[in-house]
Amino acid sequence: MKKWNLIIDISKCSDCNNCFLSNKDEYVDNDYPPYSVAQPKHGHRWINVMRKERGHGGLMDVAYMTLLCMHCDDAPCIKEANNGAVYKRRDGIVIIDPIKARGQKDIVSSCPYGVVYWNEEKQVAQKWIFDAHLLDAGWEEPRCVQSCYTGALRSLYVEDSEMQKIVKAEGLEVFHPEYNTRPRVYYKNFYLFNKCFIAGSIAYQHDGIADCAEGAKVALLQDSRLIDELVTDNFGDFKFDRLDENSGKYVLEILYKDYDKRTMDVDLKTSVYLGDIYL
Repeated sequence: MKKWNLIIDISKCSDCNNCFLSNKDEYVDNDYPPYSVAQPKHGHRWINVMRKERGHGGLMDVAYMTLLCMHCDDAPCIKEANNGAVYKRRDGIVIIDPIKARGQKDIVSSCPYGVVYWNEEKQVAQKWIFDAHLLDAGWEEPRCVQSCYTGALRSLYVEDSEMQKIVKAEGLEVFHPEYNTRPRVYYKNFYLFNKCFIAGSIAYQHDGIADCAEGAKVALLQDSRLIDELVTDNFGDFKFDRLDENSGKYVLEILYKDYDKRTMDVDLKTSVYLGDIYL
């Protein structure tokens, strides 16, 4: 049968926080039995936007990752809860029963993603419920998706087989796959948040004047193995992305026209901009 999934395109998020604000507007001071009790005004971020800066100096980028309940198919919160206080609906949505879950604070710590919060006043664990009450009332998408003006959030109600085709076609990833929770929230262009880059600008000198080395060939090697190669743009810039943090030593080989080959060693810990590299 069809189930709900959420796709988050990190390249489109501008940190406007419309998703966060729409969630607050929907749940603060509003009870939706049997889905949830009202969200407290302070302390809860059922939809949170995380920030990641990469690089430094002359070349930096910033990415934003929306973090919320993953609606896992193998959810630790369901295993932790007693008396069926947390359950998965047939449409894939995970719900914390606001009555049965009272007093079960361990539900909060069971979530490896840290997206379940404790309501001290109501003595119940809470999280984003995929706006199940709205979907059941006929809405075509949750409010966070509706409020996202950049299109960074996209909800899909499809068969699992169709979803896996979309995952493959769009190169989608899940957050912390090592948790083996089988989340129904997927990320697109996730490398902007969880990977790093090596970048620089190639220049050359002629007649005492420095100029950009457009069309220079740059190869990235590790342990004598070619990882990637590219050609600089008209500003002489290059950028090798999707590299793992703390992945060790790399070698850059730069070739441009009749200039001598330039070789550079890079010990990669986090994203690095090498600045101007003169031939």
